[in-house]
Order: sequence, then structure tokens, then C-alpha cells
Amino acid sequence: MIIFLLMIYYWIITIAALLIVTYFIVINGKPFGGVPKGKRLERMKQSKLYRNKQFHNISYTPSIAEGYKMSKVTYDFFLGKKHPLLKPLKGIPSIHTDLRAIDKNTDVFIWLGHSSYYLQTDGVSFLIDPVLSLYGSPFKYFNKAFKGSDIYKPEDIPELDYLIITHDHFDHLDYPTVESIRDRTHKAIVPLGVGVHLERWGYKENQLIEEEWGAEVELKNNIKIAFTPARHFSGRRVRQNDTLWASYVLETPTKKIFLGGDSGYDSHFKMIGEKYGPFDYAILENGQYGEAWRYIHTLPEDVIQASIDINAKKIIPVHAAKFALALHPWNEPLQKITSLGKEQNLDILTPMIGEVVDLNNSNQQFTVWWED
Repeated sequence: MIIFLLMIYYWIITIAALLIVTYFIVINGKPFGGVPKGKRLERMKQSKLYRNKQFHNISYTPSIAEGYKMSKVTYDFFLGKKHPLLKPLKGIPSIHTDLRAIDKNTDVFIWLGHSSYYLQTDGVSFLIDPVLSLYGSPFKYFNKAFKGSDIYKPEDIPELDYLIITHDHFDHLDYPTVESIRDRTHKAIVPLGVGVHLERWGYKENQLIEEEWGAEVELKNNIKIAFTPARHFSGRRVRQNDTLWASYVLETPTKKIFLGGDSGYDSHFKMIGEKYGPFDYAILENGQYGEAWRYIHTLPEDVIQASIDINAKKIIPVHAAKFALALHPWNEPLQKITSLGKEQNLDILTPMIGEVVDLNNSNQQFTVWWED
């Protein structure tokens, strides 16, 4: 009996050790990026946003709203009954526009799915939060892109003036994509701390523009970018908030564009509107939300209020129609934002993935493609 118990104990210890070793091997793999240290960490420690080894939002921001339990939310997400339209029943309508063939002198926006988009204005090209792998996670076979939303690949990306990253979550900062386009990227613009991931993936220090909220940087062709707040969180490993998250204000000689990134609703939208608005275009998160997460992701009604706060003339909603990261029907975000936008007389632009938005055409119309 004693020998039997010793054998069980031995196997428990062995399995536990193997699991621990496997965890550390996986978590230190390239997709998980790096850990800030050295000069970067010292710079982070000097930031007013960084306290107790973490970055913080302007307002107190719990990861889950009052009245909800993390255990119940987690259970519902992984094991609970799902809405029949959580994922589309057929392929997402999309258009594969050749990004390499676009005249550099045209001003365009092209949504690549989820929060990834290509932006070109005033002769300068930008790529924001590109996730062009088939999976929006560090592992294959988890968080697979909807059919039709996956038409763009890293090799479709042309020579870039600027890569812009809002934060380091896997559905916004994709290792295979960002590594693949490294040699075609002139500069990468990232929030403080996020540069450690790109450097591990082969980007040089002089390729990075890495700042915190409040910084304003001059870019090519008299374009200026400002690092502005968002209400969110970060982290590619177990520990959260060890890198900063951000929104951006892009001010060019011809237009102002707000790049919202992931954010819950808060006073920062009003602050940004008062300092930098009005905006010709605002590209705002609208999707992958839930009442339990309202502090870190905007609900459609919050997107409407944020649009009013920043004084946006035209709104382009993103963060939907590629991955199922929440429990709402896949097309609900677009249904709600267009309906609420009409009530407030807001100009909501809803291009298909890959459809060219002419930033100099104020009368361009788009189909209700999510109802097909």
C-alpha cells in the first residue's frame, strides 16, 4: 500500500513538473513577446501612469463590472449556451483590394477585419493593429477568423511608412504579421513598453517611436501624431498592464483622424475632443463587448456618446466581424451602431472588409452587407 501511494505521489510530482516546464517553454516563446527591462523599464518607472509595477487608467477600472462574477463570466464564455448567430452561417462579404496598387497620392481607408486597417493620407501610409493570421491568438485552432474575413495576408501589405499599434493584446498585435512586414516597415509607433515585443521580433530600436499619453511626434509630410488615453488594459502573459495602451490623434495638413483602439467609455473622450477636435474621421471600437466588460470595451451606445464627445464628423466602427471574442451575435454591433447613429443624426460609415473608403468623398454610400 505504501509503495502504491509513493508511486501515485511520484506521478503527481512528475506531471506537475512537466506542466510547469511546458508552461515556461510556451510563455517564453516568440509569440508572447518580451518583458520590459533595462532602459525601457527605467523609463516606464518614470511615467506618472506607472505605479506598483503597472500602468493605470485615468479612472478606477475594474476588469469586470459590478454585479458580475468572473467565474460565471468565464463559464458562460467557454461552456455556456451560445447564440446561434455567434458566428456567421456563411462567409462574410468582402472585397480583396490590391493595397500595393493604390496610388500613394490618394487618401483612403481600407478595413482589413477586426481592428486592422490600412490608412493612407497626404502621401503617407499607415497600418493599424494588423492581425492577418488565421487565428487571433498565440495558438492555432483557437479564435479562428470567420470565413470571408480572412482574405488579407501579411504578404498583401505594401511598403509602409508607419505601423501603429494601440496595445499588445493578441487580437491587436499579431506576431506572425508584425514579424513578416518588418522589412517593409519604415517606423513603428507603439505605446510605452510595447516596443519590447517588436525588438524581440527583429525591429531595431531606431525603428520605434515609443511614447506615453501626452506625447506629440512629428512624422513625414507635416503630419503629427499625438498619443492619447484609452480606458483598457494590456498584457501578453499572466501579468497584466506591464505595457501601456493608447489611442491616437493623427493630424495632417488636410484632415484630423482619431484612432480609438480598445477602450471603455470615460471622460478621456471629452478631453480629447476639447483639445484636438473636431475630427473629420473617428475609427472607434464597436464589437466584442458585454455588460460585464463595459469598463474596458464600449457598448454601442457608448460609441455614440464617445463620437459626440470627440466631435467626429464621420465614424468608422471596427473591432467586429472577424472573431468571436464576446457572446453577442456577430452582426449585432453593426445593427446597433447604425440604428443608434440614425437616431443621433451621425454619419456612420460601414464598408465591407477590403472596400475602399475615399477619405475625400463626403457622399460615399455603403451597403447593409451584414444582413445578407
